[in-house]
Parts: sequence; structure tokens; C-alpha cells
Amino acid sequence: MWFHMTLLAGVASSLLVGGASAEDMEVDLELVLAVDVSRSMDPAEQDLQKEGYIAGLQHLEVLAAIRAGFLGRIAVTYAEWAGPGSHALIAPWTLIDGEGSAKAFTDAIASRPVSYLHGTSISGALLFASGLFDDNGFRSTRQVIDVSGDGPNNMGYPVLQVRESVLNRGITINGLPIMIHSDYMGGYSIPNLDVYYEDCVIGGPGAFLVSVESIDRFAEAIRRKLVMEIAGAAPRIMPAAETNLLQREPRIDCLIGEKLRRRWMDP
Repeated sequence: MWFHMTLLAGVASSLLVGGASAEDMEVDLELVLAVDVSRSMDPAEQDLQKEGYIAGLQHLEVLAAIRAGFLGRIAVTYAEWAGPGSHALIAPWTLIDGEGSAKAFTDAIASRPVSYLHGTSISGALLFASGLFDDNGFRSTRQVIDVSGDGPNNMGYPVLQVRESVLNRGITINGLPIMIHSDYMGGYSIPNLDVYYEDCVIGGPGAFLVSVESIDRFAEAIRRKLVMEIAGAAPRIMPAAETNLLQREPRIDCLIGEKLRRRWMDP
């Protein structure tokens, strides 16, 4: 356990080394799209997820949200993730300021096949995604990780510890919990995945989630989430008890994924 915590601290510290330089291009938003490609999602769902991001990033509502920003441009990268160390950078950091640049970015996503990797490590995805902001050639007042997933963290570091290290960098984490499967007893997922994402995964200024509960609403959910992320959440007055997400007691066991995995592996 001591080695586990020390290693996590070392990884988190290494993520603090990067930073923006005077030569970096200023944008309204730096956005990492961290997409779940674990094998718990079937090929049809994977294709719908990928097509949803491709269509969403070219949608008129999303482009209008980008143009409405102070600078009228954002920087985006697209990565796939599964278990610890199972990450693939599909489309590198790209400036999007209109239809042409959005099409070039989505063409890069479309040109790569889905990875279909093993395991579900949301903590690993967050560590990988947060490192992508370092020396990326852009700077902004908003850095956001948009993480999708169809199950709780069940491998790698505990998700709460990693979330804290990412939020301490000033990065916001938004979520897209995918709640399409109905047979929760046969695998590693849970019926209240949206509660898990809200209490154990998302965080930071303006953090939110959009859940996907049916296949035919997949593209709509992705588009709505992209518009909300690009536009940014409006500031609001919050009671003192709500100002620190990390101090609130989770309504769900944030280690439930790890416990389900142990139960599955050791019946």
C-alpha cells in the first residue's frame, strides 16, 4: 500500500511539471475527449460512440458554440482508453475554429479503427488525459477532460485519489456514463452508473454529466454535451456546503468496480 500511494504521488507530481509558454496559442477551451473502448461495449455501441463524436463536432450547434466564444476557437484531442496503460491517441491536439478544421479533425478520428482494449481504468484514463495538456501548444483559462464509460473503475489506482490530483491542477472533469446494458449482474457494470460518475468521477468548476440510456439517443447526448462544454457553465452562487466536491460523502461506494472485479475473478 505504501508503494502504491508513493507511486501515485510521483505520477501526480510529474503532471505538474508542464505549463503554457508565451508562444502557445490562446484558445477558449482545451478539451480532451477520453473515449471508453473496453470490451464491455459491443461493436455496435463502439461504432455509435465514434460516429456520435464525428457528427457532433461537425454539427451546426457545436460550431456555433465555438464561434460564440471570446476567441472563437478551441483546441481538442481525441484518445481511447481501457485498462491501465491501455491508451491510444487517435487524433492529436487540433485547433478548431470552423467547418474546415472540424472536418479535418473528425477525418483523423474516422481514419482509425476502434481499439477494443481490455479492462476499465477510469483512473488510468484521467492520468493519461491530464498529461496531454502539458506542452500541447495551446493555453486557455479552461482545461476539460470529457470521459465516457460504461462501467465503474475496476483496475489501476482508486479513482477518487486520481480525481483529486487532476482537480488540483485546475482541470475540470465531465462525464458521459453509458447506461445501455440491462444485464448488470453478468459483468462489471452497475445500474446507477450516473450516480457513480457524479460522486466519484466528475469535478471542477462547472462539472456536469450527460448520461446515455438508449442507443438511439447516443449522438444527441454527445452533441448536447459538447455544446455545454464549449459554452461553459454559467457561474452561480453555491452554499458553503457545496463548494468543495471532495468533502461531500459519496452516495455510492467508489470502489464498487474493484469489488465486482474481485468477486468475478474469485467466485
